Amino acid sequence: MAKYKGEILMLITALMWGSGFIGMDIGLEYLTVLQLMAGRFTVATIILCIVFRKKLALISRAVLWKGAVLGSILFLAFVIQTYGLLYTTPSKNAFLTALNVIFVPLLAYIIYKRRFDRFEISAAVIALIGIGFLSLQGSMTMNLGDMLSILCALAFAFDIFYTNVFVKKEDALALTIVQFITAAFLSVVTAAMLGELTLDVPAEGMYAILYLAVFCTVIAYVCQNVGMQYANPTKSAIILSTEALFGTILSVIILHELLTGRMVIGCILIFAAILLAEIKPTFRRKKEMPVESS
Repeated sequence: MAKYKGEILMLITALMWGSGFIGMDIGLEYLTVLQLMAGRFTVATIILCIVFRKKLALISRAVLWKGAVLGSILFLAFVIQTYGLLYTTPSKNAFLTALNVIFVPLLAYIIYKRRFDRFEISAAVIALIGIGFLSLQGSMTMNLGDMLSILCALAFAFDIFYTNVFVKKEDALALTIVQFITAAFLSVVTAAMLGELTLDVPAEGMYAILYLAVFCTVIAYVCQNVGMQYANPTKSAIILSTEALFGTILSVIILHELLTGRMVIGCILIFAAILLAEIKPTFRRKKEMPVESS
């Protein structure tokens, strides 16, 4: 199990994010987008600082600026994604956001000249097709919401890519603390500027904030940032793309949504993509093994 520590932690992240669709849906019935974000990241920051208070001593100048970069990207990605939902359907938003599985290896090539791995690229494409089967319904035309969703995918790709880079040199939990402080600060300031900041939160809205803060933010991002110490960015993006899979499964179980044949095909393709990314080292070892002479 230790061998797959990174993969397991990121699978937990994807599960938490998948459940977040339900939490966000409930929370937005009582709060605005920025109110929900401000509450979510503020509560998550407080929890993280209490639970991992010893990590505060590890916040160096490098951790500060790297965590601030990650927090700013995180805030921007959530804002773009949520406002994109105002102009497009949730299924198209989920599918287009999942384009980050393609953007991550492209960023690795552009920034660090990391050569494309045919197994990783194949797995990313299969995962994307699977998410399309899982999420896309109705019209395939592009509109403003679709363009915002693609920008959101790019923002999340940068978040995944630079998290993977930064955690190799800095403490993952210290980075997460600064990341959350930054996202909370930006959310609170933006909500205040728009006149949406309030302490009068209904009980239902507070329950949604607490769920999103504890499970979809603290647990999810701690698992992601720690897990990325052990896996490359492309594999991370592929595993994190199962967020759509878990979101669909939980929607069927909790919200009693209809499970269609195309959704089942999507689930199978996503699992196939993960398997392809995971068994890649086995293929390589077999290829490199010398043929014994008889």
